[in-house]
Amino acid sequence: MNILKNSILYLFLTFTATFYGQKRSVQAIRITDHITVDGVLDEPAWANAQDASHFVMYEPDNGKPEDVDKRSAVKVLYDDEAVYFAAVLQDSPENIMREIALRDDFKTADHFGVFINGYNDGQQDFRFFVSAAGTQLDCLATQNGEDYSWDAIWFSSVSLTDSGWVVEMKIPYAAIRFSDGQEQFWGLNFYREVRRNRQKFFWNPIDRNIGSAIVQTGLLTGINNIEPPTRLFFIPYSSVYVNDNEAGTETTFKAGMDIKYGINDSFTLDAILIPDFGQAAFDEVVLNLGPFEQQFNENRPFFTEGTDIFNKGGLLYTRRIGGPPTGTVTPAEGEEVTEIPSKVNLINAIKLSGRTNNGLGIGVMNAVTERTYATLRNTATNTSRKQLVEPVANYNIFVLDQRFRKNSSVSFTNTNVMREGSFRDANVSALVYNLNTRANTYNLSGDFKYSTVNDIESKNGYSSYISASKTSGKYRYGLSSFYVSEDYDNNDLGIIFTTNYYNLNANASYRILNPTKLFNTFSVNTNVYAEFHNDTNRLQNGYAEVNVNSTTRKNDYIGYGFQVVPFDLYDFYEPRITGRFVKVPKSVFAYIYFSSNYNRKFALDIEPEIWLSDEKDRNYYGLTFSPRYRFNNRMQMIYSFNYGLDTNNKGWIAFEGDDIVFTRRDRTTITNSISGKYSVNSNMTINLTARHYWTYGENLEYLTLQDDGMLTENTTFNENRDFTYNNWNFDLSYTWWFAPGSQLSFLYRNNAVGQFEYVNRNYGKNLDYLFSNNLNSIFSLSLRYYIDYNAAKNWI
Repeated sequence: MNILKNSILYLFLTFTATFYGQKRSVQAIRITDHITVDGVLDEPAWANAQDASHFVMYEPDNGKPEDVDKRSAVKVLYDDEAVYFAAVLQDSPENIMREIALRDDFKTADHFGVFINGYNDGQQDFRFFVSAAGTQLDCLATQNGEDYSWDAIWFSSVSLTDSGWVVEMKIPYAAIRFSDGQEQFWGLNFYREVRRNRQKFFWNPIDRNIGSAIVQTGLLTGINNIEPPTRLFFIPYSSVYVNDNEAGTETTFKAGMDIKYGINDSFTLDAILIPDFGQAAFDEVVLNLGPFEQQFNENRPFFTEGTDIFNKGGLLYTRRIGGPPTGTVTPAEGEEVTEIPSKVNLINAIKLSGRTNNGLGIGVMNAVTERTYATLRNTATNTSRKQLVEPVANYNIFVLDQRFRKNSSVSFTNTNVMREGSFRDANVSALVYNLNTRANTYNLSGDFKYSTVNDIESKNGYSSYISASKTSGKYRYGLSSFYVSEDYDNNDLGIIFTTNYYNLNANASYRILNPTKLFNTFSVNTNVYAEFHNDTNRLQNGYAEVNVNSTTRKNDYIGYGFQVVPFDLYDFYEPRITGRFVKVPKSVFAYIYFSSNYNRKFALDIEPEIWLSDEKDRNYYGLTFSPRYRFNNRMQMIYSFNYGLDTNNKGWIAFEGDDIVFTRRDRTTITNSISGKYSVNSNMTINLTARHYWTYGENLEYLTLQDDGMLTENTTFNENRDFTYNNWNFDLSYTWWFAPGSQLSFLYRNNAVGQFEYVNRNYGKNLDYLFSNNLNSIFSLSLRYYIDYNAAKNWI
């Protein structure tokens, strides 16, 4: 009878909190005794703390109370050093999923999370997760998504019990940001994932009718008069690299330091001295035949961790810092270029970021790169000389971001690049706004950007964007428009591909908020887009599309879509000459994507796609096939195969006098990759990544571009431009987090590039050429050690 009464009371309390929108609160209790973070709640202070309980499902069945046999209860304590959390999560122990993973990788495991907003402004969370296997995950979250490149220093432990599992966490104040008031009121939510059912729960209920989840937090009270210790941390490192290739073997030693200093509870200074990014992940290079550069992911930790504020306005592409030299090499008569560095070395970098009590965010990042020279050799005298291809350069970004009403913001961003001497300088400013109604049902956002470039020929340009949308409910819609002038240019510290256009975009969507007989989740998105060239008003791009995304009741994902381009388009970039354009035919595109439930030991991702034009035999066929197998909670392997076939593709290939020469070609691209991991425990992993990219193309006919965008036969150009290109990368790494923030890592890496001026369709011969002629191998060992000033001062 008592069980029935408790169940009825439990359901009633959850129903009331969920459907009447009550913001929940929990009080933290100050402690003076030491807490040992071991997953065993045997300290007396835990028994006196208040419970935060009655979690509510977020997905798939939004608003449903958690099951009685899977109840969750969380307690909160604090002292002058940290805030402590203990979660008791009921479940059948044999059903708890516990795959061990590398940090920040969720894998197939149950999870518990703590979401903290130290300013209670509904705009940025510090999120900390722990898996049932003990893996730590953390991120910075905004309305735009989650950034898992951010890593904080915190402590956690888990233990399994007869009735479920227990999490104990210690989050130092140094890991988060908050106002400097004597009495703290933090936005707070607790998260739980029951992986086997793909169910996600929150303590403070989140209504999926409302577009933004981050504003729907509870409240943490009770933290008063804290005196956090000095936030000063040193992370010295040393590393050794042994590089072996056809030219010989070279050994390099490096050493440097990262410094993190908390100016106060709200602002933090980060600095890198003599940086070393030698163990950053490799770039997935492709053979780029288009008019635009390939954009790469940022893999260097300093430029990925905690950089959300610097991305306001979309002006920052950090790969510009330490990228290829911007200058050109001009050999004199009788000279040849023997070496051009592929990148510029970074001398140092700093970033300062934080937020005032009034919600004003301030961010400053500055980086300095060194002079870089190319080497030229006189073929007659065999003497060499250096030519400057990149001077000392200073890269700076400054951001002001004012938050208000817990869901809106106005920002100002400025980027500036200054190079010594007569090299190019650039400056770009942006005013950005993101406004939401109080109920978070509608959004108005946009920006205005202005660029100035000082070069041999200086230029100014501007860009503007506006968007209005409904962001809540089952049915949502939006309208937006861009205008970009011809001379707008943010490429010195940002990246932009197309300018000199205006566009219009309309979208509408429908989604279910609770499961049906067939689906756990289901959404339909429609989009209509039109882009016009400023000077001619010709249609550069335009399409209508429909995309469907769904998850079945067995948690298999199915997505499919269809896009139609009903009009001829005009491409102003492929000809490589300003003002010239080539006509692009009408087309249709379709795809279907299936991803089986990753909870199963064997899972499969597969995606066929097809693009058909109304031009004879000018089509594209693609296939992605990726099986994965989880051997146990420690070991997993993933294979991926990607195939693409372009038939009768037409693109620029050369200039012949005043003529622009195109080609009609067939191109095949095949990418094979494999990744695997073996986790010794949650702090020690072995990881494997290998990728072979192979593409070849045969030119079938050369064509001349006419003034009206049409292509006619070219009978005079006869150069051989057939190609075969291979790119191989292999990484085998061992990583051991032997202490919080301290890491020992070993990496064996080899890579190779091979290319031919003919079509080589023999896969084995391509691999043999790569491995026998061009293989570059690197062995590296790196040690990073985290030193807390408060502990170090007691060493003396």
